[in-house]
Amino acid sequence: MTSASVKVTVAVLALMAAGAATAATPDARKAHEGMIVLDTHFDTPANLGRPEWNIMDRHVEAIDGDQVDLPRMVDGGVDGGFFAIFTASGPRTPEGDRAARDFAIRRGVQIREMIAKHADTFSLAITADDAETAVKQGKRFVFLSMENGYPFERDISLMSAFRSLGVTMMSPVHTKNNDLADSSTDKPEWNGLSPAGKAYVAEANRLGILIDLSHASDEVVRQTVALSKAPIILSHSGMRGVFDHPRNIPDAEAKLIADKGGVIQINAFNAYMIATPKIPEREAALKELMAGFMSRANMSAQERRDLIARRKEIDAKWPVPQATFDDLMKHILHAIKLVGIDHIGISGDFDGGGGIEGFRDITDFPKVTAALLKAGYKAEDIAGLWSGNALRVLRAAQAAAEPGTAPAIPFTN
Repeated sequence: MTSASVKVTVAVLALMAAGAATAATPDARKAHEGMIVLDTHFDTPANLGRPEWNIMDRHVEAIDGDQVDLPRMVDGGVDGGFFAIFTASGPRTPEGDRAARDFAIRRGVQIREMIAKHADTFSLAITADDAETAVKQGKRFVFLSMENGYPFERDISLMSAFRSLGVTMMSPVHTKNNDLADSSTDKPEWNGLSPAGKAYVAEANRLGILIDLSHASDEVVRQTVALSKAPIILSHSGMRGVFDHPRNIPDAEAKLIADKGGVIQINAFNAYMIATPKIPEREAALKELMAGFMSRANMSAQERRDLIARRKEIDAKWPVPQATFDDLMKHILHAIKLVGIDHIGISGDFDGGGGIEGFRDITDFPKVTAALLKAGYKAEDIAGLWSGNALRVLRAAQAAAEPGTAPAIPFTN
C-alpha cells in the first residue's frame, strides 16, 4: 500500500469515528475563518424575483426551504460564490431560444441589482483577484455563472453579451439535451458535443470563460477536455465510484479533468449520493402539490412556507432514504484519493435541490473543515479545496483568452 493510500485509509477511519454530527471545534472554526470559502454553484438567484425575499434577511431552511442568505453566510464563514443564472430547458425553437435568452438576461440583471443595492456588503467579482480583494475589504463576493447553454444555443455570439454582463463561468447543458450537447440524464443525440457545442468550447476559450461540465454526458466531458485550451470545472457533481448515477463523474473522466488542471466540486444532492427509489404514490402527490401552487418566482413568503410544510407531510407519509454528512465525506475522500486534494472543491447545490442530513445549508460548511482537519489534512490543503483550486482554474481560463477579446463590464457595482 502506498503512503498516499495509507493516508486516505487513516482519513476514512477518522471520519467514521467522527460521525455525521461532526462539529467545528474552536480551533477548527478559527482555521475555517482563516480561509477564503466559496461555493461554485448557488441557485439562490431564483429567489431574487420572489415578493418579500431579501438576501439580507435570515431565513430558516426547515420552514421556508431557503439555504443561502447573508446572515448564514456569516455564520458559515462563507465569503462568496458563483450565483447561477439557471435557465430550465424548453422548446428548441426560435421562440423558445428568444424566451430563454431574455429570461437569462433578466436574471443576470437581478443579480447585478442585488449587488448594487447592497454595495457595502457585496462586491461583483470578475477575476480571482476581485474575490480576494472583496474579502480584504470585508465584503462577500459574487461571481455570475450560467447553468445551461439554452439561452445561447442558436447564437454563440450571445456568449460575449453574457460575458459583458459579468458571467465568468458557463455550462453547455442541463438535464435535457440541447443544440449544444448531450446531457448526462438524457438519451445520446449528438454523441457528445454538437458542431455548435464545439464552437461553444472555442468561444469560451477565446473569451476566457470557465467551462463547467456538470450535467454534461461522459462523452461531452471527454471531447471538451480534448478540445479546450484551458482547464475545466465541474461546479456541482458527485463521484460515480461512490454511487453509480449518470450525474456523477466516472473515475476515468475525473482523472482526465484533473490531468488537464481542472477541478471537481463535490455536491450534496440526495438523489446523486445514495439510492432513492421512486414511490408512485409519492410522485403523484408531489406532482399534485406543485400543480396547485403558483410559479416560484411569484410565490409569497407564506405560500412558500405552506408549500414546504405540505412537502414535509408527503416526505413523512412516503419517506425515502436520506443521504448524510458521512455520505458527502465518502464522495470527497474518494475524489481526493483518486485525483488529489488540489483538484477538489465543494458545492452544496443549495437553493437548487441540494441539502442532506447534517448538511442542510451554508451554516454547515465548517463541518467539512473540521472533519478534514480531524482526518489529518493540512489547513492549507483544505483552503485549496474551499477556494484556491476553483480560483486557480478561473485564472487559467482567463489567462488563455485571446488578447483583447474579453469585453469590459459595461457598468459597475
